[in-house]
Amino acid sequence: MKAAVAPLAQGVTPTALDEVVAQLNDAYIEKGTPMFMRTVLALFSGGFATFALLYCVQPMMPALSDEFSINAAQSSLILSVATAMLAFGLLITGPISDRLGRKPVMVCALFCAALATIASGLMPNWEGILLMRALVGLSLSGLAAVAMTYLSEEIHPQHIGLAMGLYIGGNAIGGMSGRLIIGVLIDFVSWHTAMLIIGALALVAATVFWKILPQSRNFRATSLKPRSLVDGFVMHFKDAGLPWLFLEAFLLMGAFVTLFNYIAYRLLAAPYDLSQAAVGLLSLVYLSGIYSSAKIGSLADRLGRRRVLWATIALMLAGMAMTLFSPLWLVLPGMLIFTFGFFAAHSVASSWIGRRAVKAKGQASSLYLFSYYAGSSIAGTAGGFFWHFGGWNGIGAFIVALLMGALLVALRLAKLPPLGQARNS
Repeated sequence: MKAAVAPLAQGVTPTALDEVVAQLNDAYIEKGTPMFMRTVLALFSGGFATFALLYCVQPMMPALSDEFSINAAQSSLILSVATAMLAFGLLITGPISDRLGRKPVMVCALFCAALATIASGLMPNWEGILLMRALVGLSLSGLAAVAMTYLSEEIHPQHIGLAMGLYIGGNAIGGMSGRLIIGVLIDFVSWHTAMLIIGALALVAATVFWKILPQSRNFRATSLKPRSLVDGFVMHFKDAGLPWLFLEAFLLMGAFVTLFNYIAYRLLAAPYDLSQAAVGLLSLVYLSGIYSSAKIGSLADRLGRRRVLWATIALMLAGMAMTLFSPLWLVLPGMLIFTFGFFAAHSVASSWIGRRAVKAKGQASSLYLFSYYAGSSIAGTAGGFFWHFGGWNGIGAFIVALLMGALLVALRLAKLPPLGQARNS
């Protein structure tokens, strides 16, 4: 360390020299510091905007079916086209951030997505709406691909689970707020106006993110040469755990999106006959995800991810089973438990990526999230066919199959050789 600071010593006061040494020794952001608060608040805001913009369209799907004379599977394209483009964009924006830096890519992504959402509210036809939604998804890939990598690089390894959980808590609030605002508003205003309001709120969130997120301190630019990208891809798929985590993301997100895509169709019909506003209010179950993502993420830091992941998936199965019964007093708690389990599982799995990926972390995060949003697009739309042919029981069978696969993957991950106590996998 003396050699490292010797060139700085001439003309520098002891106090200033001590500060330089402290900065060199303290590369990570520690829990409880103002920098930690700024970081988690910024990423919370970014996660809020991402999920609000992405999933605000779910409560609109029955109304869009009526307005454009399309079925449930076709209506689900308003979400699936966005998540499909997001998944595609992840393969590009992650490596771009490895070259250009984390914050510039994320800031640009949020502003572009907000503007594309405002444009979608001005579209007069179904094709135009789908085009704008595709641009929303492509834009959001710039934040989704990079946020997890930023946290894994900047936050002290002992606190990554907590920080990731708080970021995913922002996702949960964004998903809840987007559904809640749209679900209530479309009982009183047109869906065009509702989309404009969501876009304006996203612009505010993007501004907050831009102003308060600290610049990267541990980022090191890497080459964008195709050879290096291929080498990173091969390296990640040779890892004993990363491919299983990618598959886990696909299964978990596929199950989650399928439930929320089609639950509105069930609850708007007999025997429930709920209003659009009432169905929108059911998004409050996301509050359980806000709690579980941070709480279980912190628990995984202490106990290890292999001991926690399978239990969160078992909770999702229990919640799904409850929704198969008819009484509303069982369906609603089932949705609550299912949501609690999903955000906990996602928090654990996503923080595990940063621990296992030694190099090209941005690419590893991109591959995880590519699988995550591919699950949303493929399973979310496939669920429409199960709905048409089997109703809610068909949806239930489809989701249970996905979750059983996820549980088997979690048990497989639990048998991985430990990476070392310090990495707490």
